[in-house]
Amino acid sequence: MPGSLCVVGTGIRAITQTTPEALACIESAQKVYCVLGDPLARHWLLRRNPSTESLMRFYAPGKHRLATYRDVVDRVVSKVREGVAVCMVTTGHPGVFSYAAHEMLRVARSEGYPARMLPGISAEDCLFADLGIDPSEGCQSYEATGFVVGRPPIDRYSSLVLWQIGSIGEPGFKRGRDAWNPSGVALLAEVLTETYGPNHEVTVYEAARYAFSNPVVQRVTLAQLRAAPVSVLSTLYVPRSAPRPADPAMAQRLRAR
Repeated sequence: MPGSLCVVGTGIRAITQTTPEALACIESAQKVYCVLGDPLARHWLLRRNPSTESLMRFYAPGKHRLATYRDVVDRVVSKVREGVAVCMVTTGHPGVFSYAAHEMLRVARSEGYPARMLPGISAEDCLFADLGIDPSEGCQSYEATGFVVGRPPIDRYSSLVLWQIGSIGEPGFKRGRDAWNPSGVALLAEVLTETYGPNHEVTVYEAARYAFSNPVVQRVTLAQLRAAPVSVLSTLYVPRSAPRPADPAMAQRLRAR
């Protein structure tokens, strides 16, 4: 039989947030690979499919993350080439901040293998629920390093979500949950202060990883951000600085229809 690839996410809380569709893919696969930092989640996954193999061994201090991602892709795609139905499992949504997931799908499809991705619950989804935010009012979302380096235009009438603020400018992998580059947080605060001012309140957020735990919600001003406890799992939420003004002419045109 030809090999195939299905990439799924477990959500942030693996045992309770994995969708039935993703679980069916995990249980029916001939081979399961995973990149899950949580040992409890890995144990749970192994019980759902005994073929589960963790690829966390490819992550090592001092090793560039891009090299790690390439090793993960090579391992997964090589098994697909052997004619095996493979399921790759990641934390959260498999398509959010997962270069390896997108790349293995691209390679598999380019070689003619059936390959698909199933949606999962991301940290941003948890953030919307825990902080009571409706993104339909306007929401920008960026990886923090790209935001600092690329300096995209900020819409101050929309909220702003910045991912991975604890690893700004850090190309490698480090052990531990503390911020890998605290100076990057200070630089981020400096960039945001240019638009919002030092007294604008922001939220350092970390989704709860277990059903019995609570999310981390720290509200600080931008002046306080550089001293706030930040981990590699932290996401920054920046609320809009003012309501978006309406266009009177366009409102009049809508009323006239």
